[in-house]
Amino acid sequence: MGFKEVYASWQENPEAFWMQAAEAIDWDAKPSKALFDDNAPLYEWYKDARVNTCWNAVDRHVAAGRGDQTAIIYDSPITGVKDQITYAELQTRVASLAGALRAKGIEKGDRVIIYMPMVPQAIEAMLACARLGAIHSVVFGGFAANELAVRIDDATPKAIIAASCGLEPGRVVEYKPLLDGAVELSKHKPDFCMVLQREQHPVELDNDFYVDWHESQNGVDPAECVPVEGDHPAYILYTSGTTGAPKGVVRPTAGHLVALNWTMKNIYNVDPGDVFWAASDVGWVVGHSYICYAPLIHGNTTIVFEGKPVGTPDAGTFWRVISEHNVRCFFTAPTAFRAIKREDPKGELIKDYDISCLRGLYLAGERADPDTIHWAQDVMGVPVYDHWWQTETGYTIVGNPAGIEALPVKIGSPTVPMPGYDVQILDEAGHPMGANELGAIAIKLPLPPGTLPTLWNAEERFKKSYLNTFPGYYETGDAGMIDEDGYLYIMARTDDVINVAGHRLSTGGMEEVLAAHPDVAECAVIGVTDQLKGQLPVGFLCMNSGAGRDEAEVVAEVVKLVREKIGPVAAFKLAVVVDRLPKTRSGKILRGTMVSIADGKDYKMPATIDDPAILGEIKTALQSIGYAG
Repeated sequence: MGFKEVYASWQENPEAFWMQAAEAIDWDAKPSKALFDDNAPLYEWYKDARVNTCWNAVDRHVAAGRGDQTAIIYDSPITGVKDQITYAELQTRVASLAGALRAKGIEKGDRVIIYMPMVPQAIEAMLACARLGAIHSVVFGGFAANELAVRIDDATPKAIIAASCGLEPGRVVEYKPLLDGAVELSKHKPDFCMVLQREQHPVELDNDFYVDWHESQNGVDPAECVPVEGDHPAYILYTSGTTGAPKGVVRPTAGHLVALNWTMKNIYNVDPGDVFWAASDVGWVVGHSYICYAPLIHGNTTIVFEGKPVGTPDAGTFWRVISEHNVRCFFTAPTAFRAIKREDPKGELIKDYDISCLRGLYLAGERADPDTIHWAQDVMGVPVYDHWWQTETGYTIVGNPAGIEALPVKIGSPTVPMPGYDVQILDEAGHPMGANELGAIAIKLPLPPGTLPTLWNAEERFKKSYLNTFPGYYETGDAGMIDEDGYLYIMARTDDVINVAGHRLSTGGMEEVLAAHPDVAECAVIGVTDQLKGQLPVGFLCMNSGAGRDEAEVVAEVVKLVREKIGPVAAFKLAVVVDRLPKTRSGKILRGTMVSIADGKDYKMPATIDDPAILGEIKTALQSIGYAG
């Protein structure tokens, strides 16, 4: 069957489609049906089933005689350590850790916060919680104490699992002072904190609250898998909310298993046993879905990489990992490729490695600009697939189903909606728009299995954030258009569509033009308030290393380019060269914060910001062109 037939089969009978997909999962009690809609617009999937995620991700592969297959490859260019863990070893480790947690009182339904760096034990901690039916909430290791405290108070965990430190190129991030600070600030007090001691910075476990990872496992019985209901939360993952308070996205167990397993072959085109690498962090949804759960549920080998695209040791580190570990499918964020391209514009470093094992590169996390895609295609010589999804959905909304049928790539589009997703473009009144018209991207309800059923302890906020704007639809918060072939184009977050003298324009479209300039490594465009035209676009440019050009000349050239490609209507006249752009740790550019600085408004320091000092540099750059007071 081609993709059109597969998508049509879902449209004609969603129930049969998702019940068939569910056959790939080991159930303790099979679901009687797929969709439970008695509480619409809150939908649930496979609600009456009984199942365990850890069994499906670990034990069943051992039971099937594949215990000797490598489950996890750990590769840390920061420490120089490389390790491989088989499925049988993973089962032993996870059952032992779960036994230690159970001995300390953790049981089904309890919440556990995981605060870990990129080490295999982070995956083991997630799986140990799943084994017991405990609900984990991973918080990015090294996150500020105040932000960790907010999550402790929202999730009310019985325990925290942490490491003694995280490692960044050239520095050690001590976790214990952050943990101490968070527990002191939080109203809710967890019972204990289990600490994995890392040799780079062991810490004194100076009171009863802290227990040692290894010591607490001594003499305990390994835990068996605890079956849970289909709608039991597998985890809570906090995503930034517009109001500043984080939103706890809930992931339901059964739908999560079915949907993630389906994506591995159909979207990423990997078979059990193949090596799959998502270069992300366990703190983000990509790390949950595609470092931990999906590859293991599907019986793949996953890579836990503790390093950066550049600087550990150079811009060739991705090529080394792909070549050395025989990676078949690679997934990362466009920002990683922009960093590599900036350091190594001609792609010289890849010549030292054989990456012929690789079948495809998948990009997600932000818009993949055409320039980055072209560069990656030219340097790597493999298909480059942009695909679009969100923390809330947990997996692809719109992508290229390479395992069913690789569709023609249109650069600038993540391709077409996947089964389960009826994606539409709506105007402000909620009416569908025509082909190639810019509007709000919304998805007709119900969302498919594994997507968020609600927010943790915040049902009204869930409805307000996602369901109320367009009744009968899930509001994505993104703006874009669908062409005559059904290909989706994400143009911006809804709030990145700017209104210049009555014309609705996408800042993303302007960024594409700027990124195509040969001397520009990375860029961002924001809309600043203008008395005359309502809003005006301002561009920020980071130059390629070794460009050596006069900055004023480059600015003049990009202004001319926007005028040629988008037209005078864009009113694009202002751009500044900066050394770097303010980003979250996952690589998203903090455009909203930049707008607040430009307009002289107060703003809350974003919790996820990579380096707060950059905001001062942005303010200075804006002042040089007459903005930011």
